[in-house]
Amino acid sequence: MQGIPSYLVNFDLSSLPREETDVLIVGSGIAGLFTALKVASRYRVVMITKDDPSQCSTELAQGGIAAAIDEEDSPALHARDTIRAGAGLNDPEAVRVLVTEGPRRVEELMEWGIPFDREGGGLHLGKEGAHSHRRVLHAGGDATGAVVWKGLAARAAAEKNIRLLPRTMALDLLADGRRCYGALVLDGEGRVKAILARATVLATGGAGRLYPITTNPPVATGDGVAMAFRAGAEVMDLEFYQFHPTVLAHPGAPGFLITEALRGEGAVLRNRHGERFMPRYHPLAELAPRDVVARAIMKEMDRTGTRCVFLDVTHLDTEMLEKRFPTVVSTCRRLGLDVCRDWIPVAPAAHYWIGGVRTDLYGRTNLEGLYACGEVACTGAHGANRLASNSLLEAVVFGGRIAADILQKEWRIINPPPLSCRLKEEAFSEEDKQKLIKRTMERWAGLVRNGPGLKEATARLEALWPLLKKEARTRREAELSNLLLLARLVVEAAAWRKESRGVHYRTDFPGVDPAYCRHLVLRKEELKVTPLEVWRTEGIS
Repeated sequence: MQGIPSYLVNFDLSSLPREETDVLIVGSGIAGLFTALKVASRYRVVMITKDDPSQCSTELAQGGIAAAIDEEDSPALHARDTIRAGAGLNDPEAVRVLVTEGPRRVEELMEWGIPFDREGGGLHLGKEGAHSHRRVLHAGGDATGAVVWKGLAARAAAEKNIRLLPRTMALDLLADGRRCYGALVLDGEGRVKAILARATVLATGGAGRLYPITTNPPVATGDGVAMAFRAGAEVMDLEFYQFHPTVLAHPGAPGFLITEALRGEGAVLRNRHGERFMPRYHPLAELAPRDVVARAIMKEMDRTGTRCVFLDVTHLDTEMLEKRFPTVVSTCRRLGLDVCRDWIPVAPAAHYWIGGVRTDLYGRTNLEGLYACGEVACTGAHGANRLASNSLLEAVVFGGRIAADILQKEWRIINPPPLSCRLKEEAFSEEDKQKLIKRTMERWAGLVRNGPGLKEATARLEALWPLLKKEARTRREAELSNLLLLARLVVEAAAWRKESRGVHYRTDFPGVDPAYCRHLVLRKEELKVTPLEVWRTEGIS
């Protein structure tokens, strides 16, 4: 993977239109909004998002946000569940920060007016896979993400120090290998300009569009990880891509998530013959960790020759289903499915990228002035398999820590060095190549992998590699370049990890190997493996 250009477009910084701000936040989901709101008391913030601001994974999140707030629960129990799900790769300090600071961040959301659902005078807490206690707060029944996003977005719109630029795509970070000075962006008119910033926060979400079917929105093309890698930032654990077990298998709603909270309320999985199969695969049955449930479903589909299994909620209370899961019930009804009478067809689909830009406990990367938060970041908290509903929690906990770090610093005047790039100016078609990348990832680097398949994937992706030397002149071309780079990095990481751990499963190495109780850290032009026991330090140097 030698010779990857640092930029997607031709430019000379000295002649580009530019603007300056104190803090640049790339992304408009919960991670970006929470961080922006916390720093806006002192600094000017520019937030950019490449589409409509609501087009983010936060807005689609159904389940909720996990936090140990019940008197019978505790951060220690939450940590235990998180580490058990993480298959031995969690960073203990990151987990400690997540579960101990989480309850206060949730309280802060409520103080800001987020209306989490209540019952009997208290908060109604749900239970999801691999959780030992009810600790998942939800809002609007199964519309938690949408409720939280709307509340934070409204608060940000009223903040005079926050300026949101929609339909503005971040193309690349302006960086010199040591420090980040902001980003190159493509505005809604197709013009490239520079936004210079004292601090830059990546909050761009995941890369579900690496695969044909995903729960992610169309904008989830992994731009943040790709641009960070090109700029020289370290990325980690890229082989761990979580597939949600229960995604609606219906052509009318591809990628629609059927929340895990349904299984927490008693829904069961059945194969085409009506057999409940999960007790054969794990003692926790339907509430086993997501990776276990997803692979069990895949095995049942292979065994019975079908493209889906079924989630059965017909034995559950109708009134409870209507009240607690209105989004699922109404979507199924629109497609001709009555959940009170019909089984729901489901299959696994790409859902959450556990790996990402490597950060310390304050969201700092190895590039000065660059932070990352939310799904784009890899804090180490999730290990090899994210515990359900820990994602929104991670976004607010580490978003708060990023804000604290930014607020306590005295930032230098922005003075970037001369930066420029010259790539080949050749046209290329992106649509058919995106389909090729997605098919390659689905077949050889999806829920199940093996050595020969990963080798084949490498060959197919390398055939497209010359595209990275060409200028990306449109948003779609930039997204293609990002997906190609990320696909190659995921395959590289998956080929290195010769074991099965968490969401990474290899048929040729089906067991866990203690020799791989390590994190693979990739950096442009080099590959570095660091042992689990020592990879975390007070900061990243």
